[in-house]
Amino acid sequence: MSENNKIRVFEDKRVRMEWNEEEQDWYVSIVDVIEVLTDSVNAGAYWRKLKERLKKEGNETVTNCHTLKMLAADGKMRSTDVANTEQLLRLIQSIPSPKAEPFKIWLAQLGKERIDETADPELAIDRAFQTYLKKGYSEKWINQRIKTMEVRKELTDEWQRAGVTDSMDFATLTDIMTKEWSGKTTREYKNHKGLKKENLRDHMTNMELVLNMLAEVSATELSKENDPRGMVESATIAKEGGSVAKDARESYERRSGKKIVSSLNAKNIKALKSNEDGE
Repeated sequence: MSENNKIRVFEDKRVRMEWNEEEQDWYVSIVDVIEVLTDSVNAGAYWRKLKERLKKEGNETVTNCHTLKMLAADGKMRSTDVANTEQLLRLIQSIPSPKAEPFKIWLAQLGKERIDETADPELAIDRAFQTYLKKGYSEKWINQRIKTMEVRKELTDEWQRAGVTDSMDFATLTDIMTKEWSGKTTREYKNHKGLKKENLRDHMTNMELVLNMLAEVSATELSKENDPRGMVESATIAKEGGSVAKDARESYERRSGKKIVSSLNAKNIKALKSNEDGE
């Protein structure tokens, strides 16, 4: 990653950050965030006092932060306390500042929404639809995307029934299935589209969504028919499900002369919609 991609500027103040490929998360310089939110002339001293107070309160989420070497103002690489996304949001809650207040209100609103959605899951679907609309997606694409959520849930339920419960195993099975139908693992697919932490499905064209959904539906039904037990047998079924979608992809590509797996992503929503219109 270039140095330019490791620094963001907010209100003329730089915020250093580092992408962790393994964890799929950003690590952000805590003192830089404090300087932005508080206008403190000595963000380092502010953070030391805040960390001491949080430790006394028993807050381990923030105080167990990582340290990374980052480029300092003097041009040297110096050890800097950093926070991942979860830690950063918790930290912001502890900063008494007018600039931090909008973040606190937003976090409170998110919390209320999640509680409401637990009581009435349909609210989550409605909220997702409105969110995608605001981002510029077409209603056709959104309906397809919401359908993929239902299909994915049925697949993970089936994996759990087969005795696969670990989230890492879910990711492995998904990789096997995705690699089989698209020729790329999930990570390779994201790299192809220029993505980092974003949800891959949110950046798929309609045709990509359809084929991914075909792989998942096929894997679900094959699992029900074959009644696998454990990770090894479920991996075989996942590959078979991906193979069904692979056959459909190759058949379409032969007939149309077009490639399904696209580098398009929603960062250029117009290009994604143009591809949709051309299908």
